[in-house]
Amino acid sequence: MIRFIHAADAHIDSPMKGLEAHDGAPVDLLRGATRRAFENLIQLALDESIDFLALAGDLYDGDWKDYSTGLFLRGQLVRLRDRGIPVFLVSGNHDAASVITRKLSLPENVHFFSTRTAESVEVPGVPVVIHGRGFPNRAVPENLAEDYPPAVPGCFNLGLLHTSLTGRAGHDVYAPCTEADLRRKGYHYWALGHIHQPEVISRDPWMVFSGNCQGRDARETGPHGCRLVTVNDFLEVERVEPRDLDVVRWQVLEVDLAGITVEAEALRCAAQSMAEAVRGAEGRLVAARIVLKGATPLHGSLHREAQRWRAELLGRAQEQGDEALWIEQIKISTSPMYDLADLAERDALTKIVLETLEEARIDPGSFPPEVKEMLDVLPPEIRSEVESEWDESRNPAVLEEVRAIILDALGTKGGQAS
Repeated sequence: MIRFIHAADAHIDSPMKGLEAHDGAPVDLLRGATRRAFENLIQLALDESIDFLALAGDLYDGDWKDYSTGLFLRGQLVRLRDRGIPVFLVSGNHDAASVITRKLSLPENVHFFSTRTAESVEVPGVPVVIHGRGFPNRAVPENLAEDYPPAVPGCFNLGLLHTSLTGRAGHDVYAPCTEADLRRKGYHYWALGHIHQPEVISRDPWMVFSGNCQGRDARETGPHGCRLVTVNDFLEVERVEPRDLDVVRWQVLEVDLAGITVEAEALRCAAQSMAEAVRGAEGRLVAARIVLKGATPLHGSLHREAQRWRAELLGRAQEQGDEALWIEQIKISTSPMYDLADLAERDALTKIVLETLEEARIDPGSFPPEVKEMLDVLPPEIRSEVESEWDESRNPAVLEEVRAIILDALGTKGGQAS
């Protein structure tokens, strides 16, 4: 029986840019998340007494600011050395030979694959051969897999490769290749890196993206970690188990407000969604993007009183417990319940306002100065808010908010639905 861990894309000390812009963000916890996730990886390897660890690139997020990043990694790998666990790793686009300018010697249990040519290395004590090649440069447009050697008979063959395969949304195309390219090598398992969302490409043979150890933003939602692989005495893959390593769980929480007319009910739905996410995270911090959606009479209020709604939602997040849930962003994707065609028939001025809003929605640059005169249909306090928002930034997001406020005012009388 052979057991190993396949991991990739640790991105140790990823900077998590822009956190200071979020008031109340748990900056220290978020910035330290990649290190803690990697510590979890090493502890899992020790707890499971694996035969070896295979790392498929992007251990680092880029060049080190100082030697602390390299020393952290080295210290973790020493923990494995002290237990006799070898480590095999390739460089990816973020830690390519041309990117990392500072160097530290690694402990003797670590084999760093060549960046010049593919090579094959036997794992001490078990009938396993690992084939790999690292990135010499950040951008690698050629198919590295073509030069990988054929499988060694009588051994379990593992290919270690940082690649985008034929491409994945949100990832640059590096070391492109096809499933057929990998299949032709005759290996039992391809340990792949670069794609951050975990994915099993094939089970015969196994081709697996382990995903990154720790999600880093709202595009990397759900559990992140590694794969614990068990190979039987016939050199066949018996189990490929996902194991979570992340300490912060990114989630997009969609809260459906369709038909909800009362603010308290909307907040209750949001709180319920938060509570479910916290339970599912099993003690991890949930970094949540809240998306409010659905047709609701609250649509205008959500835009007009955005700051108050944000404060109410932040209050519901506090109720989940200390450092249980942090709201990264609140996105309002609701729609009004009133009929725009009926509104347009009310009077000529209302029709002109609606037509102008629609033109501006299609072409934000088309919003004419004359629209300010049309804003006279709004109450003074709302009109001033719309005008200040519009003057501040003529961008689509602001336009949509302005549009929602105006439509809400047109669709209501004295604050009550008409």
